[in-house]
Order: sequence, then C-alpha cells, then structure tokens
Amino acid sequence: QVQLVESGGGLVQAGGSLRLSCEASGRTFSMYGMGWFRQAPGKEREFVAAISRSGGNTNYADSVKGRFTISRDNAKNTVYLQMGSLKPEDTAVYYCAADSVFGSWVVRTTISDYRYWGQGTQVTVSS
Repeated sequence: QVQLVESGGGLVQAGGSLRLSCEASGRTFSMYGMGWFRQAPGKEREFVAAISRSGGNTNYADSVKGRFTISRDNAKNTVYLQMGSLKPEDTAVYYCAADSVFGSWVVRTTISDYRYWGQGTQVTVSS
C-alpha cells in the first residue's frame, strides 16, 4: 500500500513557475515508477510526466515538454514536478500516482497503469 500526498499548488501568473511535491508513505517508494497527471474542469484526466524508479528515465506530454521537469528523491520518498513558463491552459488539479507494477522499470503514460493516487493539488494560472 502506498499513500501519496501532493503539495505546492497555488495561483500563479502566466509565465511564472511552481514546484509540486508528492510525498509517499512506506519504505518501498524506490520500487515504483511515478507519474504526474492533471485534470482541468470539464476535461478528462491526462498524462503530464513520468519517471522511472531510479530517476534515470523520464517521459513528458508534448504539451509540457521543455517547460516541466519531473524528478525524484528516493531518500525523501518524494517526487517533484517543476513547472515553468506556465500558461492559463495549465490550470488543473494535478495528481501524482505510483505505478501498479511493483519493481517495474517501465516509464508508463497511461492512467490505467497507475494504481495509487494522491488527492490532488490545484494549480491556477492567471492570464
């Protein structure tokens, strides 16, 4: 069982930056690939970024590539999403998630591949 708690959301002007954090419970954090997803009002949840167990491999949605960076600190049981050059269309609730496969090295981008989810943190970008 993995429990995830996101933090760091808030209101920011277009062009600004935010760093989201997601802290996991337990001693097996390093055994899970991690991902960030987001859901805007009236839209389906979508993939944002994912990172492998060691942090050596990452994957990004085209819409955030070059602006967002995912990273992790296994010693702190935490995954981060550094967001820059924010746009109003980045406004959404951001969720972190842990891979459904314990010990997998695959970097996954599909919602159904993730088993554990945080409660989400709101990011609002004003124009």
